[in-house]
Formats: sequence, structure tokens, C-alpha cells
Amino acid sequence: MVAFKVPGMTCGGCAASVRKALGAVAGVEDVQIDVATKDVRVTGAPDAEALRKALSNAGFDAEGLA
Repeated sequence: MVAFKVPGMTCGGCAASVRKALGAVAGVEDVQIDVATKDVRVTGAPDAEALRKALSNAGFDAEGLA
């Protein structure tokens, strides 16, 4: 599991965009999002840089993504 924050995620629409972007990354099995705390948990074995790139392409940044 990989856990990090997406500070620009402020609404359900943002969460849907984040979920869609991360869900398309190879190795991602599930994406759990808490919009209120801006927490994202990704299960599976994705590459952290691929997650970061997918978020960037969707217009978001990640904090704490190693």
C-alpha cells in the first residue's frame, strides 16, 4: 500500500479525477480517497513515479509520495 496526500483535491469531482488517473496506472489494485483529509491510499504494486506522473497529468500534486 502507498499512502499520500493530494492537497489540491477539494471536492468529489476532484476525487473522481484522482481515482481515474491513479486507477489507470499499472499495478494499482484499488484507490481509496478521503476528500476531507485529502488522503489517498493505493493498494497493489504501482511505481511511485508512475503515480506521480498520472496525478500531474490530471492536474494534481502529491505530498508524501516516496
